[in-house]
Amino acid sequence: MGCTPNATFSFALFGVLVGLIVSSPVSAVSCQRAGDTIMANGFEQSPQQAFYVATNGSNAGQGSATAPWKTIQYAVDTVAAGDLICVRGGVYNELVTITQSGSAQAGPILLQSVPGETAVIDGTGLPIPDGQYGLLTLIDASWITVQGLELRNYSTASTANVPIGLYVTGAGTQIRLIGNHIHDIHTTANGCAANAFGLKVDGTRAPQSINQLSIHGNEIHDLTLGCSESFSLDGNVENWEISANRVYDTNNIAIGAIGFEGIAPNPAFDQARDGAIRENTIYNISSFGNPAYGNEYAADGIYVDGGTRILIERNLVHHADIGIEVASEHAGRTSSDVIVRNNIVHSGNSAGISIGGYDSSVGGSLRVDIIGNTLFRNDQANTGSGEFQIQYHATENRFINNIVHAGTAGYLVNAFTTDSSLPVELDENLYWLDAGGQAAWVWQGVEYASLAAWRSASGQDANALFDDPEFLAPAGFDLRVQPGSPAVNTGINLGAGVVGTSDFAGNLRVMGGAIDIGAHER
Repeated sequence: MGCTPNATFSFALFGVLVGLIVSSPVSAVSCQRAGDTIMANGFEQSPQQAFYVATNGSNAGQGSATAPWKTIQYAVDTVAAGDLICVRGGVYNELVTITQSGSAQAGPILLQSVPGETAVIDGTGLPIPDGQYGLLTLIDASWITVQGLELRNYSTASTANVPIGLYVTGAGTQIRLIGNHIHDIHTTANGCAANAFGLKVDGTRAPQSINQLSIHGNEIHDLTLGCSESFSLDGNVENWEISANRVYDTNNIAIGAIGFEGIAPNPAFDQARDGAIRENTIYNISSFGNPAYGNEYAADGIYVDGGTRILIERNLVHHADIGIEVASEHAGRTSSDVIVRNNIVHSGNSAGISIGGYDSSVGGSLRVDIIGNTLFRNDQANTGSGEFQIQYHATENRFINNIVHAGTAGYLVNAFTTDSSLPVELDENLYWLDAGGQAAWVWQGVEYASLAAWRSASGQDANALFDDPEFLAPAGFDLRVQPGSPAVNTGINLGAGVVGTSDFAGNLRVMGGAIDIGAHER
């Protein structure tokens, strides 16, 4: 949480695997009559029955549109697999726990706001059971869709309690969390024993996992988190996708995929794995002033801490402390086989992208490919971390086809440790910096002021360039490049399994016979 070549893993195969497992359609669900065909969980389905909840209803009623139930909890306890729960707009001051499941045969249980209305689960004044609980909690539940709810105002002043907006725990399959709005979840306790989460998924069983999980189109913001993440997957969670979410204005990590925390009872299953983090927008994420961190810029936009076989692509991260970090906080452990491609990271307080453990006593990064990203004017707080930071226990990693444009601080690559003779291979990168700055590359703690000196000392970046990438409108953060940019057609194509099939904007990743450097293809 926030405080030798290997031929057995194929990045190309992994790219296909992710596409097959976690990219099933995410379609809107509407409250309709029983028997009407709708799309849910990526499948065409006719709900068995449609039931309604309204603030002026009665649990003695029939749950119909004209005689709705009063509480969401009564509804989720009463319906069966394949049923649809339509929650009318209004404020529901209750904790909701789902423990039953839909099924492959009958279909999922669907819980959603009535379209055009907003059902709000408000935690004002409510307790936090068992020390850690959600306004909406799924326990060992499968075939569940939760869509279009607002979850808000759940807080504590005690380190013994952990408020969560939406919480999935235990084991389960075919869970969809779509288009929900989670905000104002707070801990006001001090220190790293203080925790709160906007959205949390804990795979606490083994070998049974939480799997076939889609978290899509949610908005998560205004959280006071202590030592926790805004949004995290931890423990035995596999075959998942986090896509098109917006996370902002929080005081710790935005999105985390975590392992080795003891969440699952068997260490062999205790890591988030085989998933994708794509097309999310993340901004205003900083731990500076968070009592758990003091005046440290330590909050990541995207953090893989002990996860494996994870794809991070086409995300926009800006005004975070560290844009994207892939590492492990546990000694002897790594985040491994991670692809970070076609992302844009700009205006961060500290490093744009970071790999390796933050200290020699913790873990590191193994086989992380950082390909075709655009890093622009990060390290705004002049921490010295630079655009691309390489820390302890980094092994068999690659940094290729990236645009790296520093601000006046000038640090382009910062490999400050000496524990590995070759922590990362670098090539085909395009470097530049703002006028008035002094370029700096650091290799094994020694600083170099020119690309030629850096290349000679490190033995890396044989085909790199130091030239203006010619962004279309850098002042407005339009980081597409102009037709004559040195980024155009000068990258190396490592195959679709590594570079992807789409650039940041959704265009073909390779056009004009060669691949461009950076996140955009011209």
